[in-house]
Amino acid sequence: MMRDILRFGSRTILLRIAVVIVVGLVASYALVSAPDSPRIKSEEGILDLTEDHVSNNPRKLQGEWAFYWQELLSPEDIRSRMEQGGQTDRYINIPGSWLGYPLDGQELKGEGFATFRLVIELNKQDRNERLALRLPAIFHSYKLWANGELLAEVGTVAPDKSGVTPRLATKLVFFQPESDTVELVMQVANFHHKRGGITQDIELGGSDALTVKTHLRIAADMFITASLLVIGIYHLLLFMLRRKDKAPLYFGLFTVLFGIRSLLVGELMITQLWPAIPWELQFKIEYLILCSSGYIITMYFECIFPNYVSRWFRLGTRIATGALCLVVVATPALIYSKMLPMIGVIVVLHMAYLMVGLAHAAVRRMEGALTFLLVSVVTLVTVINDFLYYNEWSVIGNTSPLGLLVFTIAQIVLLSSRFTRAATNEERIARELQEANDKLSEMNANLERIVMERTHDLSAAHEDLRASYERLLHSEQGRKKLLAYITHDLRMPLSSMLGYVEAVKDMVRPERNEQYLKYIRDNTIRINRMIEELSFLSHLETGQVAYRMEPVHAIHFLRGFFEQYELVVRDAGLDFILDIGNTEDQRPDLPVVEIDAQRLEQALFNLVSNAMKFTSSGGVVRLALAVDEAQDARCAIISVQDSGTGIPPEQLEQIFDRNYRYDRSGMENGVEGSGLGLAICREIVQAHGGAVRAESDGKTGSIFYVSLPLYSRDRKVTA
Repeated sequence: MMRDILRFGSRTILLRIAVVIVVGLVASYALVSAPDSPRIKSEEGILDLTEDHVSNNPRKLQGEWAFYWQELLSPEDIRSRMEQGGQTDRYINIPGSWLGYPLDGQELKGEGFATFRLVIELNKQDRNERLALRLPAIFHSYKLWANGELLAEVGTVAPDKSGVTPRLATKLVFFQPESDTVELVMQVANFHHKRGGITQDIELGGSDALTVKTHLRIAADMFITASLLVIGIYHLLLFMLRRKDKAPLYFGLFTVLFGIRSLLVGELMITQLWPAIPWELQFKIEYLILCSSGYIITMYFECIFPNYVSRWFRLGTRIATGALCLVVVATPALIYSKMLPMIGVIVVLHMAYLMVGLAHAAVRRMEGALTFLLVSVVTLVTVINDFLYYNEWSVIGNTSPLGLLVFTIAQIVLLSSRFTRAATNEERIARELQEANDKLSEMNANLERIVMERTHDLSAAHEDLRASYERLLHSEQGRKKLLAYITHDLRMPLSSMLGYVEAVKDMVRPERNEQYLKYIRDNTIRINRMIEELSFLSHLETGQVAYRMEPVHAIHFLRGFFEQYELVVRDAGLDFILDIGNTEDQRPDLPVVEIDAQRLEQALFNLVSNAMKFTSSGGVVRLALAVDEAQDARCAIISVQDSGTGIPPEQLEQIFDRNYRYDRSGMENGVEGSGLGLAICREIVQAHGGAVRAESDGKTGSIFYVSLPLYSRDRKVTA
């Protein structure tokens, strides 16, 4: 798979990477191998500059310095010792830490204190010039004398940790030699860092030349620092305005943090801006920035090229970064400064992993991947050099700020192209949206008319659908009620019939087979009638029965009903009486009701039939009409009264419920009802806007009242 990917473009990419690496190495070699003048080193504590003119050509004081371990000697102490015949037999190469220096068969540790001495022989011209010394950051406190004059003191030097006050700072000090030689004596104490001693070059030169050189270095550091800070703050503000894209956030954090770090390295400008800054805080900030840089650049890469960083690598770098930062915060510099090689390895591994992903992205010709890859190579070279330099494995110092500036400028170009492309796309989309909006405006001119037409059609369709739905709902409700009624009401008679059939089949009592068959026939007739009544009741309850309402005179309707069923009642052995008072048929104010005569006759017949069933022979059934004038709405009241044994008062509320039955004592005819007549009566009366109720004391018969609202006299009445 990898071979197929690299087949089309890997050779070109690798060639460009190689060119960049070669150029970086050549430039580094040029910086190292082409100094301002031939290198001169001191031997056994003496530096011969009689053939050189340091006033115009500053020199780095490199070579062997006299070394007094575990002694803090002043120039007077050294002079007294030499006058007594004491000779120095220990020398140490500067710049370099005393860490690992062989002494009495053992290697020294980084903690301790010592005195360094160097004698410089000047030419006659330089002895009369005003000279200067540029002092780098020396771990971790020191005193410097030149020809017995105390020139500089950084921190507090003492032979134990409790008396030492550590501090980091760069200094430029001036002195007048006034002799052929310059004796430099420096006391150094370190109990707070893994490396102690003079680890960076001390420069000697004319005051003007060295001042100009130092100012140029400070100006270069300030330029890099200001550039990184401004670029970082700009991108952080850019993220605040558009939070969806997190690439400016991580890039801004990266550049701001390394802008702050550039204040802590090189010329240590932070000590000039804030002289009282605690050295421990200074160190912790620098190490925290180094520890978090790998994670931040990984997240930035993930935003620029999504799906190129694996989930496991992202989790691993988060854990490693968190662990390193925790160690830096919780431990003193003496411990976490020993982790610098580990931090360097982790940062380099981050960059190497990302460069592999960049190579894949470049092969796929993703925008900005090749540029990102090339500047990452340059940055990687400078970062590796810095880690080597701070571990005393390289002579080129503090190159990472320049590499980071190159990297930052390249990222600015990359992010700017992204924003430019996004802005161009927005303009194109806005133009397309405007064109689409114009077309929509044209369509909108006719849209209202189309919508009104469609709305009218939909309303009509909705009404049809609603009507169909209501019919279907009523039909379904009727079907469910009928099924429930049949299931409930037919269970008992069918069970009874099944018992009779089994009795006939099994010849239980053969002499009664004829009687059993009669019971079966009667139950069949009863079930058939019950099914008809159940079906009719279910249609009533679901509103599926149509009523043909007409205004009629209540007296005419009631007289016709009486005449139709008089013989039926009398044949049952009962006296049937019609009581309509003294009302004359021809009076103009006769009560008028709006009814469906056929349905109301059915309701009244159910009441009369109910009275016939539960009234003994010789009893009376009375049919009466009255007008209720007391209520706000006048109504006609039709009553059906029987002389039976009556209904218990506590059951009057239940008799109109479906399936209610009450067997009254003294019945002679033994007729059984289905329990549906009164329920049907109530449904019909309520459909006419009326009400039905019953009264009884449970002993002397019962009265059923049907109340119907009177019809307006102004309308035509059917005779």
